[in-house]
Amino acid sequence: MSTEDLVLVVGATGGVGQLVVGNLLEKNMRVRVLTRNAAKAQKMFEGKVEIAVGDIRESNTLPAAMPNVTHIICCTGTTAFPSARWEFDPQPNFFEWGQIFLDREYREAKAKNTPAKVDAEGVANLVAAAPRNLQRFVFVSSCGVHRKDKFPFSVLNGFGVLDAKERGENAIAASGLPYTIIRPGRLIDGPFTSYDLNTLLKATTGGKLGVVLGQGDTLTGDTSRIDVATACVESIFSPSTTGKAFEIVNQGTRPPVIDWEALFSQLKQ
Repeated sequence: MSTEDLVLVVGATGGVGQLVVGNLLEKNMRVRVLTRNAAKAQKMFEGKVEIAVGDIRESNTLPAAMPNVTHIICCTGTTAFPSARWEFDPQPNFFEWGQIFLDREYREAKAKNTPAKVDAEGVANLVAAAPRNLQRFVFVSSCGVHRKDKFPFSVLNGFGVLDAKERGENAIAASGLPYTIIRPGRLIDGPFTSYDLNTLLKATTGGKLGVVLGQGDTLTGDTSRIDVATACVESIFSPSTTGKAFEIVNQGTRPPVIDWEALFSQLKQ
């Protein structure tokens, strides 16, 4: 990994994505962001990143973002339950919401930004467009992808978000690309809205809990967005995370400094 490498961050204007970009810039990495709103990204990152306009739901918009990309960090997502972020067209009236909650085919037909279209189809599109010589594809998934029949994940998956995350994971694992899959628990800590770049670079977790990694989808708990973003960035510098999927939650006493390489070195193939 060198400062000549180019990291494409997908979902860069979201909570985790903003922090990923901030961490990369602090390490003097070259960053390109894939966004549907160039003006928003330009303002947020103060012109310090390259901007590629595209949408992972539309495969034809992705090749233009890929020249010279060496790493991809994908932290896209939408709400687990139907909301305005699902981008219904047209916006449903009071009576239509009932059908949306009860009829999967109806809501998928009416909405453009469901988990299936973002975390499953969109991620598969991104994998297909990725350079074949990519050094790493990092994907933010979720705890519970293999426990969809167990509480509380059975509730979380009521509208298919974990099904979609698992389909995204499978597309990445089957691609032949070097990958790292990170499964956080329930996300806590900001940013909850767009922060300016100085704020992002100074972001620190207000929590006092340590970082715990696990494998086999056995962990449950909360996870700081700050720690998720740091794990994404640190993993591309660590060969020991290649080809690994792991969970990350905040538990126990937090040391003064998180030794990410020590945590990663405990992961099994």
